Amino acid sequence: MNMPFTETSLVKDIVNALPKTSDVFKRYRIDFCCGGNTPLITAATELSINMEQLMNDLNEIYTKENNHNDDMEVWTNSSSEDIINHINVHYHTPLLDELAQLSPYVTKVSKVHGSNHPELVKVYELFSVFKKEMIEHTAKEEETVFPLLKELDNPALENREEIVNYIKELEKEHDQVGEILRELREVTYDYKLPLNACGTYTLVYKRLEMLEEQTFMHVHLENNILFPRYM
Repeated sequence: MNMPFTETSLVKDIVNALPKTSDVFKRYRIDFCCGGNTPLITAATELSINMEQLMNDLNEIYTKENNHNDDMEVWTNSSSEDIINHINVHYHTPLLDELAQLSPYVTKVSKVHGSNHPELVKVYELFSVFKKEMIEHTAKEEETVFPLLKELDNPALENREEIVNYIKELEKEHDQVGEILRELREVTYDYKLPLNACGTYTLVYKRLEMLEEQTFMHVHLENNILFPRYM
């Protein structure tokens, strides 16, 4: 799988094409914001970075981002255990990683630009609630609900009503999270950037929009394919 950029690509163009590469650049201390108009090879040379290793790290991000199987027809015909494993690996783990990685950027733009763009303060508040809700939600699913769902194939199981109540609770939490995402889109005017938006500002909006997309796919897989099997 060939990456859509090369050593001569501008750092800012790489981040624009694949926002999560910003985590790699941050780790290497490559300026993708104000210094983003620099070819990748130049930025790496100036910081004495091993170019081969840098490209490998970028390729790892690219591969992860393009390795999701979100064909819902496939999952409709899959076992519940396969769906649960897919959710854990392709949604829960990347979600928790993204929440941790994105959080400092959201905080930074709120502090730096919040006085001129008060909507960013609201973005920070909503993201903080979303982060807390999703960390608790995924833990509940993995530690309690998913193991119970795997037991439902047993016709002798006695606590079926308890498990159905858990599912209803999770669906309510999905609704709450959906409302937070709706508010985020509203306060950002559909993630429309101001003309003077810096690289980090742009990055936050792009990654929040990607987070919204992945969350909707995640919730769809649970609400419309997995949970109805038990209701």
